[in-house]
Amino acid sequence: MGRRSKSRQPSNARKPNACETTTAAKTPASTIWAICGLLALAVLLVFGQTLSHGFVNIDDGTYVTQNRQVVHGWTGQGVAWSLTACRAGNWHPLTWLSHMADCQLYGVHAWGHHLTNVLLHAMNAVLLFLVLRRMTGSIWPSALTAALFAIHPLRAESVAWVSERKDLLGGLFFFLTLWAYVGYAQHRFSWRRYLTVVVLFALGLMSKPMLVTLPCVLLLLDYWPLGRVASGQWSVASDRSRDSNSASDAASCPSLATDHRPLTTLLLEKLPLFLLSAASCIVTPLAQGSAVAPLEMIPFGTRLANALVAYVGYLREFFVPTGLAVFYPYPAAGLPGWNVAAALLLLTSISVVVVVVRRRFPYWLVGWFWYLGMMVPVIGLVQVGSQAMADRYTYLPLVGVAMAVSWSVAQWVAARPRWRPTCEIAATLALLVLMGCAWRQTSYWRDSEMLWTRALACTTGNAFAHNNLGLALADRGQNDDALVQYQKALAVSPRLTVALGNFGAALAERGQFDEAVAQYQKALQVDPNYGEAYVGLGNVAADRNRWDEAIDLYRKAAALKPDLPEAHANLGAALAERGRWDEAVAEYGKALEISPGYVDAHYNLANAMAAQHQLDRAVDEYQKTLALKPDLAEARNNLGTALWQQRREAEAVAQWQAAIRLRPDLTGSLGQLAWARAASSDDSLRNGPEAVALAQRLVQSSDDPPAQWLDILAAALAESHRFSEAVAVEQRAVAAAQRQGNAENVPPMRERLRLYQAGKTYREPSQARGR
Repeated sequence: MGRRSKSRQPSNARKPNACETTTAAKTPASTIWAICGLLALAVLLVFGQTLSHGFVNIDDGTYVTQNRQVVHGWTGQGVAWSLTACRAGNWHPLTWLSHMADCQLYGVHAWGHHLTNVLLHAMNAVLLFLVLRRMTGSIWPSALTAALFAIHPLRAESVAWVSERKDLLGGLFFFLTLWAYVGYAQHRFSWRRYLTVVVLFALGLMSKPMLVTLPCVLLLLDYWPLGRVASGQWSVASDRSRDSNSASDAASCPSLATDHRPLTTLLLEKLPLFLLSAASCIVTPLAQGSAVAPLEMIPFGTRLANALVAYVGYLREFFVPTGLAVFYPYPAAGLPGWNVAAALLLLTSISVVVVVVRRRFPYWLVGWFWYLGMMVPVIGLVQVGSQAMADRYTYLPLVGVAMAVSWSVAQWVAARPRWRPTCEIAATLALLVLMGCAWRQTSYWRDSEMLWTRALACTTGNAFAHNNLGLALADRGQNDDALVQYQKALAVSPRLTVALGNFGAALAERGQFDEAVAQYQKALQVDPNYGEAYVGLGNVAADRNRWDEAIDLYRKAAALKPDLPEAHANLGAALAERGRWDEAVAEYGKALEISPGYVDAHYNLANAMAAQHQLDRAVDEYQKTLALKPDLAEARNNLGTALWQQRREAEAVAQWQAAIRLRPDLTGSLGQLAWARAASSDDSLRNGPEAVALAQRLVQSSDDPPAQWLDILAAALAESHRFSEAVAVEQRAVAAAQRQGNAENVPPMRERLRLYQAGKTYREPSQARGR
């Protein structure tokens, strides 16, 4: 007879604890899937609107649109660059690779980059739920925590801002590291599981260095809910054995029956993780470089005071998420002493309370110190930039506060079952209100103008917001309104170089060249290496037709800041004015290598190609220009001219018609379309009445119309068989050409005059010409 094996349990196997038997074991898989689906749906409902948003004028150029390595997608050179680049004040190669992947998939089209952000945030919300359920065995507190994380208005900045991909990618690896750590902690030691934790943590640091505090978070989770700490009164294991059958069990007990370990053992276990954090702490300041504000600018005492107030400010925003802005200016006059003292008292009091009640409410201690600890790298003790706070910094830290709130609610309801329906309704309503607030907050990220207008409505003394709103208005052609914003920025911060430079540009746009030069010179006094100021001075010289001076200034700007596309593009334009076409084309190429989405560089390169009769290349560049800016009427006009010269007459007519719809007063398109309707060799394109109407609009737009315009009107009248009028107008054209010094045009005009006198129309010869 064969032996029957007995069912045996390995000596290291664990028994399910009360949490798991009462909660996790009884929860059907369909419920878990439903919660995951609802979390993803909530994220889509709130943040899906960003797919219709554009890029904004804060860092999106640095991270995507004007980053020559990123916009080309995944290339060998780009991947190598991502591993060594310290641009934007961070070393985060995975973030760069993520943006490159988006450009590979979507090009420089904002909707695709926003889609990736939304998907990453949805994944993070689902992962947070699954991780918390795995750690605690509790379904509904985990779901509530994940929901608060998913749809809180504070998440708008991280999700709606393309440049904050590092938050989302860092969050992804943060939660994956927690998942791997729970798997490691609940089993006998395994190098494979341990190395998985280490590798995921390293990937997180390569996405956002703020994750340096993650090893400390793991220590907190060892205390609760994992219950791995064996240090006398600090252990929560006794709570489990004492209260495992109580109504509050689902809210307070750890889910893993692991062996308790001394704190020193747990610290040594995480030594490789702490070493990775230490390495990141060394690399990050090197990457930040000059972005770190020196102590002479912001003393440490001022930073500490602001940090205390900021801690309280973030808590206020969590519970009352109003007045959120993309940029909170650092208080120039300092903070009131009472404000700092009150913040210190509140933070100290909460810290004392959570320690005192740790055995009854262990999740208070964990959630609170999760929040305090994770905020340390970004609380401002090492000040990077000039902001006092930033909503994006709360992406992971406030998960701790959400946990504390959710488990508190769960424990309160578990002890009072009759209140459960009321609490469920209240929680649902609260989440719906948060979704509405988050949707509204996300809508402010639609474009730069709305974003900075909102920031100014929520803050005071915000020079940065005034300057960037000015930039947004200038991009819309509202130069006078932009100038007002620059003046307001300088009233707050007179030494803000970007505002000085932009103010100079706005003055130059109005023809106030001397005043513009004065502003550029002030900017250079503040920062002698401010390349944009030399570009502005070059623009003034170009406006005054001092081309050699402009060329020298643009070259200086390019030498100071080689990655400044405007320096190369404007240098190309100045060289083109001097007829140095090859050099001009080379500079346009450099500008486009830096910023492939640079519309003016594509347009000017197209013009240079057309001037050199390289029509195929010109047409290609005009089409690239219009793909980026479809409403650029001048590009459509010039594309039409190039197509006409290639004998692609129907396509040329379509471009001129589109140009006139965009700019009804665009004389070039009016004239060329009128000529095509009057004199095209293609019978299907001629239309005498339309030609006359267009040519009359053209001629009537000037008190002394050029001879060429009169020539077009005469051809249009002849096409309509109004020959006597055509003869009279053509005679005016001949006289105007002689008077205006265009003697070379007189012979062909007289030839057409003879045709009209003979009652004949004019037809464009086989070798077409643009007019």
